[in-house]
Amino acid sequence: MKLIIHGGFFSESQTNQEIKIAKQQALEGIVKLGYKYLQHHTALQTAVYVVALLEDSELFNAGTGSQIQSDGKIRLSASLMDGKSMRFSGVINIEEVKNPICIAEKLLSYDDRVLSGKGAQSFARENGFGYYNPETPQRRKEYEKKLSDSIRLGTVGCVALDAFGNLAAATSTGGKGFEIPGRVSDSATTAGNYANAFAGISCTGVGEDIVSGAVASNIVTRVTDGLSLAAATEKSLDELKPFDGFAGVIGISAAGEIYHADTHPYMVWALYDEGVEVFG
Repeated sequence: MKLIIHGGFFSESQTNQEIKIAKQQALEGIVKLGYKYLQHHTALQTAVYVVALLEDSELFNAGTGSQIQSDGKIRLSASLMDGKSMRFSGVINIEEVKNPICIAEKLLSYDDRVLSGKGAQSFARENGFGYYNPETPQRRKEYEKKLSDSIRLGTVGCVALDAFGNLAAATSTGGKGFEIPGRVSDSATTAGNYANAFAGISCTGVGEDIVSGAVASNIVTRVTDGLSLAAATEKSLDELKPFDGFAGVIGISAAGEIYHADTHPYMVWALYDEGVEVFG
């Protein structure tokens, strides 16, 4: 059993050591809880559980504490993929909910498994997900000051390998902040979140770059075709270099290989294997 998680990039923390340390501590605490949960649950259940915990933390740009778009509203996106069943589900630009990853989980059993906007919100309400305002005072302050793009990066994600050898990946984001309403990030696509029987991948960074490189699905395909997780990841990230693509990746292979990499430093992550490691 193995577990790796990420909290996006911490460029906004580079000048604030307190925030940086708080994010590291939060990741360490959540990965411990997630690994304990994984002992008695599937990879799929664990991926949802862990990403929901990350969404509930105001330190990360997903769920509570998400970035505010150019029209003053918060729209959330999340997706889930079960490597065993090869089913993918997600919500795109959903408003006024607490845990978009839980709605993606609910959609996994439906034929129409990726919903956007008002349709996603209506589905959430019909299935018992009530009203919730994910805005925090800090995000409102940032919005009003129109902070630079360099601080508006980040997503949360989890990849889990359970005791049965099954993989799952889950990813959630609050967007990049100040974007045009209707913009779609990578997080609710197979470019940013993908898993099969061979590997699972969750991405963070600039969504447009990740989609352009089809990063998550490319890595998993290459592992399926025989490359190691490390080699598949590095090859896929190398393909972003011609346009200076900005991406971070966490992944686990069915063989138990764990790997993380980024094109630009400062992605925060944590893993649980024999112990806890946190980079920051």
